[in-house]
Amino acid sequence: MYLKELSELSGISGDEGEVRDFIKSHMASYADEMWVDNVGNLLILKKGRESDKKVLIAAHMDEVGMMVVRINEDGTLGVAPVGGLDVRVCLGKRVRIGDVHGVIGYKPIHLQKKMEDKFPAWRDVKVFCGFKNKDEAAENVKLGDYVYFTTTFEEKGEYFSGKAFDDRGGCSILMDLLSSGEPAYDTIFAFLVQEETGLRGSSVVVEQVKPDVAIVVETTTAGDVPELEEYRWATHLGDGPAVTFAHRGYVVDPRVFQTIVETAEEAGIRYQYKRRTAGGTDAFRFARSAYGVPAGVVSIPCRYIHSPVSLMRKDDYHETLKLMQLLVMEGEVKKAWRN
Repeated sequence: MYLKELSELSGISGDEGEVRDFIKSHMASYADEMWVDNVGNLLILKKGRESDKKVLIAAHMDEVGMMVVRINEDGTLGVAPVGGLDVRVCLGKRVRIGDVHGVIGYKPIHLQKKMEDKFPAWRDVKVFCGFKNKDEAAENVKLGDYVYFTTTFEEKGEYFSGKAFDDRGGCSILMDLLSSGEPAYDTIFAFLVQEETGLRGSSVVVEQVKPDVAIVVETTTAGDVPELEEYRWATHLGDGPAVTFAHRGYVVDPRVFQTIVETAEEAGIRYQYKRRTAGGTDAFRFARSAYGVPAGVVSIPCRYIHSPVSLMRKDDYHETLKLMQLLVMEGEVKKAWRN
């Protein structure tokens, strides 16, 4: 498992190089072919026991974060989100801009106006890095610099915690599969860029590899938190991998969906449906690209995604890996072929 190392790497959308280099260095010995395309996707071909069909497995390398958009007279920095990041989960958190470290600050509670504590705005947030003035800040930080969370990965009891589990969890699963042996069919392992800013990386993959079927491995939001009513939960930690039947912009191909579900049931793998259809994945792009690739989604439930720290159960990770091993390495994905 590579989750710890992947989680602690920096890779906001458009700046995935550190993550890509880590995957390349660890997977090169398992690859039959490896290349980086024009937008930065890392594609690895692993030849299978049979070559009459081609499978595409994908996860995205990028994480949500921030970017410097303003250097203030007092030396603090103004930032804007990159990807779906709520300002309310960022206040008071430690961050890094290159080699510069800082803290995200906001107006003290006793100075806030009515309702301001509930609805802070990005324009009012400042990153304090210890600079005395604008000139000193401008010598060390530039507009457009990425602002990363500095969360350390931890393992406690039945849980993992850390940043960027969306979607370094999926990347780790793909790396586990790649290093575990020979797949049933020729398989492209795609590590994608800029999913969080509009599914950009996946939009150029299908025409390069021309797969017969695709499965996206994601992490997805868990709703089992005290403040949310159970009927609004998307997934639940501890109930195994989540299988998507539909999400924003895409109803999952029934044959792929049923193949994933039947494979889990026949193997006795506990699984759950993702019960909310908000959000989207790279499966949407695969299904709408070129000739329309049948695409499914298998996700690891995760609390507090798109925040400085997320929480994942170990057994959910390992059950997701087990399901993907059956689909890809044992060839159960064959049930989804379109003749």
